Formats: sequence, C-alpha cells, structure tokens
Amino acid sequence: MPTLNWIGKDAVVRHHKEVPFRLLEADPKRSHGDPASGNLIVEGDNLHALKALLPRYAGKVKCICIDPPYNTGNEGWVYNDNVNAPEILRWLGQTVGKEAEDLSRHDKWLCMMYPRLVLLRQFLADRGVIVINIDENELPSLLLLMDEIFGRSNRLGEIVWNKGNPKGDSTKVAYQHETVVVYARSAAHLGSLDIEFTQQKPNAERILSKAKQIYRRIGKKRLPDEISKMISKYDLPKSVFLHLEKIVTLDDAIEELRLFTHGTAGMKGGEKPYYRLTPDGRVYRLISMAWPNKKKAPDEYFEPIVDPKTRISYPSPKKGWRYPPKTILSLLKSDLIEFPNDQKTQPQRVLFLTDNMEEKIPSIVSYGGSDEDFFSKLGLQFDFQKPYLFVQSLLAVFAKDKDSIILDTFAGSGTTAHAVLKQNAEDGGNRKFILVEMEPHIARDITAERVHRVAGGYTNAKGEQVEGLGGGFQYCRLSKEPLFDATGAVRDDVTFAQLAEFVWFAETGTGFTGKAKSPLLGVHEGVAVYLLYNGILKDRAVNGGNVLTAPVLALLPPHAGPKVIYAAANRLGAPRLQRDRIVFKQTPYALDF
Repeated sequence: MPTLNWIGKDAVVRHHKEVPFRLLEADPKRSHGDPASGNLIVEGDNLHALKALLPRYAGKVKCICIDPPYNTGNEGWVYNDNVNAPEILRWLGQTVGKEAEDLSRHDKWLCMMYPRLVLLRQFLADRGVIVINIDENELPSLLLLMDEIFGRSNRLGEIVWNKGNPKGDSTKVAYQHETVVVYARSAAHLGSLDIEFTQQKPNAERILSKAKQIYRRIGKKRLPDEISKMISKYDLPKSVFLHLEKIVTLDDAIEELRLFTHGTAGMKGGEKPYYRLTPDGRVYRLISMAWPNKKKAPDEYFEPIVDPKTRISYPSPKKGWRYPPKTILSLLKSDLIEFPNDQKTQPQRVLFLTDNMEEKIPSIVSYGGSDEDFFSKLGLQFDFQKPYLFVQSLLAVFAKDKDSIILDTFAGSGTTAHAVLKQNAEDGGNRKFILVEMEPHIARDITAERVHRVAGGYTNAKGEQVEGLGGGFQYCRLSKEPLFDATGAVRDDVTFAQLAEFVWFAETGTGFTGKAKSPLLGVHEGVAVYLLYNGILKDRAVNGGNVLTAPVLALLPPHAGPKVIYAAANRLGAPRLQRDRIVFKQTPYALDF
C-alpha cells in the first residue's frame, strides 16, 4: 500500500500517547438547559480534549463529523502542540507561506492532523464512521493519511459536494466543489451498505402526496388542465366551459402524475419513473427483467414466464431473465410482474414507491446554500460557516440511529450541533453532540451562543421570536493541570468518579458508562473491574479503603469470576490472589497509557 512520508512524521506517530490526560471542568453559567442532556461543548485544544473525552466515549461514537482547516495558505490556524522534534520546532518558527510550492505548510498540516486522527479512530463504535470535509489543497494527503490510520479497506468513498459557485479568484482550475471523505471504523461490521447507509429519495414524499391528490379525482368531473389554466389566466367564467368537463379515469390520473414527475424541477432520474398507479392508488414504476450483463445468463434463466391470469407464455430475452426461476415464481405470487398485451413486449417488474423510499448514497451532491442570512438573523458573525442543512443531510445518512453520539472536534460556529438538533426535531431522535473548539472567544461567543439560541429560541433582527429546536448542553473547559502530577501521582482533587473513567478505559479500552458509586465499576467480558480510591468504602475499611486487604476484600461487591482490582497498595499474598482469581494493579502506575 502506498505510504505518505513527510518531515517530522516520526515525531508525531506516537505523539498522542505523550499528551497528558486532563479533566473536564463544567461551567454552569455558559451551559444551557439540562446539564445532564448528554450534549457537550468543550473549550480547549482538541488534542487534549480528545484525551480527556476518551475514557468516557471510546468506542461509543457513531459518527465523527469534522471540518478541519483546509490549509489554503490564507488561514490563521496554529499547530500549538509541544513537540520537541527539531524539525517541528523549526516549522513552528516559520511563517506559513501562501505559495503552493511551500511544502512546509503541508508538512505542518499533516503533523497537526496525524495524532488527532489516531485518537478519533478510538472513539468510533464498531459500526461508526468518520466524515471529513476537505478541499483540493489537502485531499490527496488526507486520503493517504486516512488509509494509513484507518486502513484502505475501510474507505467507504468520497462524496463530491458541488457548491455551484466556482472560485472566482483562482489562477488555475476554478474549483466549485469540495469533498466529503468517508471512512468506517470497521467496514466488516457494517454489512451491506445498501442497508446501513442510504437516504430517502428527496422527492418521494412529494410524489406520494401528489399521487394521493390526483387519485381522489378519479370518477369525478373535471375540466382539462389547459382549459383550467386559460380560465385562471384570463379570469373567465367557469360556467361557460362546464360542457367540456369529463370523468377522470385511472389513465388520466397516471398521465397527470407522469407530467408532474417529468416536468417538476429537481426530480432525479430514479424518481421520474414513479408515476404509474394501481387501481387502489399505489404508486409504482416498472423495470426491465432482462439479463443486464454482457456474459450469458445460466441456462435456467431462459425459461419462459407464463401469465397466471391469461396463461400466455412470454419467451425470455436474448440473454435471459434478470432473475432465477425461484425469484420469478415469488414475484408472480406477489403480483409484482406486469404483463403486456402482446408477446412482442417483455414483462416488467413492479416496484412500489412505498417499498423503495431509500436510495444509495450518491457520489455527487449539489448544494449551493449559505448560512450567511441565518447568522445575520442570529446577530452573530462567523466567516466560512458550513450550511447546517448540508451537514444535516450527512447526519441523516451516517447517524441514522436516533440514539447516535456525534463528535465534532473542529466545531467552529457549531454547525454540527445545529444539524443534530434539527434532525432530532424532525424525526424524534435522541442524538447527542460533543463539540470541541480551541479558540476561547469562538467557543464562548459563537459556538455556545449559536447552539444556545438555536436550542432555546431567539429574537431575530426583525424583532420576531423564533421558536427553539429544544435540547441543552453542558459547557466545559479542560483542567489546567493534568490528571497526574509531575511525580506520576493522581492529583489530590481528583474524585472517585473521575478516576473511575480512566481506570475503566485503561482496563477495557471502552468508554465508561457506569454510575461510579461502588468499588465495582462493572464487568467486561466476564472480568469484574474494581477501584479502591478516595474512601469509596468510607470508614469501614483501613486507610479509607484505598489499600487492598482481607477486610476490604470482604466488603467488595461479590463476583464469581475473575477480578481486576486497582488500589494504592496490596496486602494480600500471591496464594490468596490466585485462589480468588484476582489481578492487582497499583494506581497510578498501572494507568500509564
């Protein structure tokens, strides 16, 4: 597999392990709504924030949706990690150039992205995906970087976002598109992408609604459309034309629906054929049943099909039928084959729109909208914001699970949170968002303020009250001091609940979802995980319960299987540990991960 190398790569490949663990400190004044809603906005360096969030959310995020710096040469992003490699120190002392030939700019971007992507991968659930917006400046490098970190086999593809507005200041090809790169945590766990990642046909509901309206007219008298339009255009008396009315038939209704699907702007090629109506009003289309491949079909695919109603036999196409006899028999029993009036035309398969509301993800998406007017109504200012409706369309596909956790560590204006709240409002979902924004003034005055107004409602520039989408969030900052002090000891102010998250993650590699109200944190793959810290057993145990002794062991919640016990020290002998199937791990040394 091709690999990507750049100056300083060796220094950042394992840099994520050198980043210290910090704690999240809530700010109730900047939070909104229910602080236990599960939504988070974190102010701080996203690399440090990822390490702080990892013990709680590792393996639990369904969709990561990020919009990292595009590295156009005109941006002011800063790679601020404390990496001591000489080549990185040299880059940090240089001014990022705008020229395309200035490769140090691309090296710098890669050094910034690598450790973050390594950590982000650990957040994804087995069936999770990461969706990254990027433009032409770093797309080639990003694909190679993602192949290395996530694996080429987990690349699900790229979606071209046609923005419909070519760059007017370009001196080369005028790009009017960006790219959405999509990778899976494990493509093997996704199964069929036809089922996992599909979207509703954009105009499906529109067609069904129109069909219902048209179907109601069958059997009733109605003027031809051209007469009705003329009456309306010239304000003519309808009574003069009543003699031209005729009874609407099913064929009339079908023709009217055909004109609608073929004449309405925005109808896609896969939607236009859905204009036929059954006698009971169901909308359907017909598809060919001929063998679609150049290679000849198996011999059994050439058997004639007999219309069960007329007993007329229809010979197979030259290359055979599309389906084996077993499938054709099933279609016949379900009345899903439409037969022609003569044997010169082939039977076709019936596809009902209500059974085919979903479609595969297209590789090209056109969306030229902007959120500038929306931000103006909010009274906020932010350049280059992503349209939240476009992000929502991505979440509708990649976070279809209504209980999904969505993570965005380049939060900017808070577009992802807005899209999550909008999607929840539309489908009754309970999705949660986690946002991280590095710049304090943006995190406080733009990100959090936008989400606050969108969730709780706001008064726009015209003085009109706009209803909120609902939802709340907790606003957090990163602790200034790491979880462990300079000597490697756990800081004195760390609570049992806080340390429990790190212990559980160190032992299981998964996010902690327990209540942290007992020494028994939980059972993972048959192994019970215990933590003795900060007097969790109160005064019933020696030394506040931080040391594993026989009396302390007797007080622990029982577990019949193997146990892992984290404590400051151990007073039990090896025979006792072996007999009770206990593995002792000393804190904080066992938490060096």
